[in-house]
Amino acid sequence: MMHAYFSDDQLRHHGKTFIVAGEKKPIPEVPERADILRTAVSRLGLELRAPDDAGMAPIAAIHDEQYLDFLQTIYREWCEAGGSELVIPNIHPFDRNGPYPRHHTGKAGFHLGDTSCPVSETTWHSAYASAQTAISAARHVRDKGAHAAYALCRPPGHHASSNLAGGFCYLNNSAIAAQELREKHDRVAILDVDLHHGNGTQHIFYDRADVMTLSIHADPMDFYPFFWGHAEETGAQEGHGFNKNYPLPLGSGDAVFLEALDRAMAAIDDFGADAVVVALGLDASRDDPFGGLAVSPDGFSKIGEKIGTLTCPTVIVQEGGYVSSTLAENLYQFLSAFGVTNKNTTLSEGPK
Repeated sequence: MMHAYFSDDQLRHHGKTFIVAGEKKPIPEVPERADILRTAVSRLGLELRAPDDAGMAPIAAIHDEQYLDFLQTIYREWCEAGGSELVIPNIHPFDRNGPYPRHHTGKAGFHLGDTSCPVSETTWHSAYASAQTAISAARHVRDKGAHAAYALCRPPGHHASSNLAGGFCYLNNSAIAAQELREKHDRVAILDVDLHHGNGTQHIFYDRADVMTLSIHADPMDFYPFFWGHAEETGAQEGHGFNKNYPLPLGSGDAVFLEALDRAMAAIDDFGADAVVVALGLDASRDDPFGGLAVSPDGFSKIGEKIGTLTCPTVIVQEGGYVSSTLAENLYQFLSAFGVTNKNTTLSEGPK
């Protein structure tokens, strides 16, 4: 039986509003979505285990010290200076190569890439707990010989880079899990099936040859994050292509998505991955409020079935997927087809 992880501390963060086309809109990354996803986990008969606290070291292996300090201290600085209840940037640097800002407004603009990542009094607690959830799932696979584990991460993480938050993401849970797997496995692939390109994950590993990043997503020429996720972005290891992007036309459904997944799976095989992290976004759903792609519940079943053919250890990290009539069903279909109950639960003998 697959182990699944979640902490109630992940429910504490609520960013409330962000700016869309110049208007203030409710942020769809709400605590309720985790509650909905938990119903699918329960329906599968899985127990959600509280993660262990592995401390800061696994997080600091991915994120800059300055950025981690910012996430933990900016709310207090902001409030002491008379700021509002949420830390939201109103100015951004042209680039981030100059001196590090001293003023709290400058720090917010330096580290928060857009308005979708406001920082409240509880943001760090939830982001930290979400990262610990990913770490526990990765260590269960890495250290216990398990075939797979599921991390119900919330807030999500794949838009966060080493020193920048964006797209509801503060700590890159999938990247943290991959780095944990690298302690044992020589080659790790991160397969991102979220509606949006995993730009933070790509940025973190773009210069590396030991971690392959693959992302299937709505075409960034027409969709967030707009600036990254194009097919020609193949990684800094010239001639090797350790970064793979599969942008899809808006409105693409099951057949188009599954064809891209076949190509991604072949690339993982060619890479010779010893372990895989699946950045599981469910917002490619035809019912998701973002409306970028049109994958059906049956499509998520087929996605889970295909990914379930991987023979190497797999950590499934929850990314996007927002409140809709089929959110729980989509997770249920994916995990059920992946094989949470009928796979061998261990690949090799290890400590129980």
